[in-house]
Amino acid sequence: MPTEIRKVAVIGSGVMGSQIAAQVANAGVPVLLLDIVPKDAADRNVLAKGALERMVKAEPSPFMHPDAAKLVTCGNIDDDLAKIKDCDWILEAVLENPKIKSDLYKKVDALRKEGAIVASNTSTIPLANLIGDQSPAFGKDFMITHFFNPVRYMRLLELIIGPKTDAHSIELMRTFCDRALGKGVVPCNDTPGFIANRLGMFWLQSAVNAAMDLGLTVEEADEVCGSPMGVPRTGVFGLIDLVGIDLMPLIGKSLLSTLGDNDTYRGIYQEPELFQKMIADGYTGRKGKGGFYRFNKTEKGKVKESINLDTGEYAPSVTPKIPALEAAGKDLRALCEANDKIGQFAWRVLSETLSYAFNLVPATVPDVTLVDEAMRLGYNWKFGPFELMDKLGADWMIARLKEEGRPVPALLAKAAGQSFYRVDSGRLEFLQLDGSFAPVKRADGVMVLADIKRASKPVEKNGSAALWDIGDGVLCLEFTSKASALDHDIFAMIQTAIMLIGDSGGQWKGLVIYNEGGNFSAGANLGYIRDSIKAGNFTAVETFVRKGQEAYSALRFASFPSVAAVFGSALGGGCEITLHCSAVQAYCELNMGLVETGVGLIPGGGGCAQMLGRYYNCESYDAVPPINQVFELLMTAWSSKSAADAKAKDFLRKTDRISMNRDRLLFDAKARVLELTKGYKKPEPWSMTLPGPAAKASLELILETTKASPHEVTIGKMLADVLCGGEGGLSGIVTEKQIMDVERDVFVKLARTPETLARIEHMLEKGKPLKN
Repeated sequence: MPTEIRKVAVIGSGVMGSQIAAQVANAGVPVLLLDIVPKDAADRNVLAKGALERMVKAEPSPFMHPDAAKLVTCGNIDDDLAKIKDCDWILEAVLENPKIKSDLYKKVDALRKEGAIVASNTSTIPLANLIGDQSPAFGKDFMITHFFNPVRYMRLLELIIGPKTDAHSIELMRTFCDRALGKGVVPCNDTPGFIANRLGMFWLQSAVNAAMDLGLTVEEADEVCGSPMGVPRTGVFGLIDLVGIDLMPLIGKSLLSTLGDNDTYRGIYQEPELFQKMIADGYTGRKGKGGFYRFNKTEKGKVKESINLDTGEYAPSVTPKIPALEAAGKDLRALCEANDKIGQFAWRVLSETLSYAFNLVPATVPDVTLVDEAMRLGYNWKFGPFELMDKLGADWMIARLKEEGRPVPALLAKAAGQSFYRVDSGRLEFLQLDGSFAPVKRADGVMVLADIKRASKPVEKNGSAALWDIGDGVLCLEFTSKASALDHDIFAMIQTAIMLIGDSGGQWKGLVIYNEGGNFSAGANLGYIRDSIKAGNFTAVETFVRKGQEAYSALRFASFPSVAAVFGSALGGGCEITLHCSAVQAYCELNMGLVETGVGLIPGGGGCAQMLGRYYNCESYDAVPPINQVFELLMTAWSSKSAADAKAKDFLRKTDRISMNRDRLLFDAKARVLELTKGYKKPEPWSMTLPGPAAKASLELILETTKASPHEVTIGKMLADVLCGGEGGLSGIVTEKQIMDVERDVFVKLARTPETLARIEHMLEKGKPLKN
């Protein structure tokens, strides 16, 4: 019986099977990818090989780095099935045909090693049906592991086990999918559609019906079902376009074929004539000619259009002004109470969806926390249905349902006079089926900063940052500014943390830098820099950069270890902080880079100096000189597509570590701090001899041979000055402090140019760089 999963086989190289194979490879585990042999195929492995080639070329790729693809071995079922004898987990992802699956399982059962786990990625066939005619030993090692598309980015995995599934196999699978594949594992009962798709499909159908009945435009429906309800910007119709309009009836009919006769979904399911016509005409969504939205080529270029739900005609898409939304703000109840079609739409969708969710517990999952987690991870909702219910208020919803003569679900009735979640003595609790409350449990190795904040007060706090005691003598520096933008308060809090830990006599051992926002930090507060430039206050600009440099340098040379727990975007100044930390614990999905040239500047917080140090001191580099590599990275504003990508470019060191599961990042970073405290010695400042004017001339030649805009040439020449040791080139041995001084001077010089101001304003207004 396997004690860990060292090798995996995936049978079926379609969209899901191939992506699951890629995610296994992302985890560093070898995987065998098999498929059938097409009739008269010259290459018997053509299907698996084709899938692998498409994934490597795809943008974004299911692989976090091209090297991961080398862990995938392609084969076919006829010739290579016997190779599964070396695999610890065998995943089936073939056609949703019970007979095909049953025949394959019998072959797999005869060839697999004892105790090897067999799983299906099915979302439509009950587990009981899948193992009905299989051996008892097969049933003991079988389960359903339902991944969501795209596998790399969607964090939900629904785990369905049978009554006789081996406990060891369950724990092994749960641990591997959590820690290695980075999934939030939600155990589900063997019921139709499990949980996320069952509720998600109901929500989509409810919203479509309400929008068409009430005469809303697709933009209005998506606006109301978007951020006000904590749903991604795609809303409803945008999501259907993404999934595929043609798949909606297929998924719906599959659910109907297994749902009970009294299930509410039967009462709302319909296939509007408009949808049928769109599918017939090839308007299946993003994968087709368009969907509810499309881009139409006109004389003025591409124009985004949307379909009229009444006429089926397209017209230019217009962002609607919705007074009810503006009046309600973030008050969801006020939105539902609005006396117009928008209020009716919001109430109808929420009341129907939430009522359906109430009736899914405990039939599909044991408690309400799992429903909320499934919708957050599987549909990217900011709030699960029971969290949304608490925003509306149980008593208010009960009263309104009664007023309308509608039934009150039993689980909702139990929340009368209270809520589904509460905080008691600093501890988050949830309402159980018997009406009592129990603590929300975290898995071993999961640390949530919000839990710590509920139960304690900050050690220190200012307008943009806070220090929290996360146990074992480790402090956590949290950015609390909008979008985690770096400012004077954050620089000050870094210095405060250094003083507190350094002067604590051993009470504090080290520092983690982390927050639970959407991004680690996208860089400096550009609004402050813009305002300072427009006011002609370049002393403020210079002071801002100098304070950042001083904070980062103090962090780098502190007497204790610091670990940046990075995720999302770590750009510009956000990247520079990590470059100065003792170590980095990175979430696998990471957009990291020094992108200042996009706003007409250069890295001013030691980014140039640290990247020079890394490239000159690395053990090996290719034929391109280090200074040229750094110049290209900074001039192109390169940023990583993953943590593995960042490591390949030395933004992360070989010793820096990667957490596959976002929920484990803080715990892993804290563990890294404690590991580093043993015999920790602060680093020595580096020094080097830079190539000087000759290298600068070669860098300027690069600018002349590229399609650089006029201001990019200016930026490039000034950047070349920095990388070559300043204007005229610093002679002899150059220290990192000297390079940082030159960085700061050049940053301010560029800030004085009107072209840089134009770039900053364009980025703040449009969210994308200006090429001038």
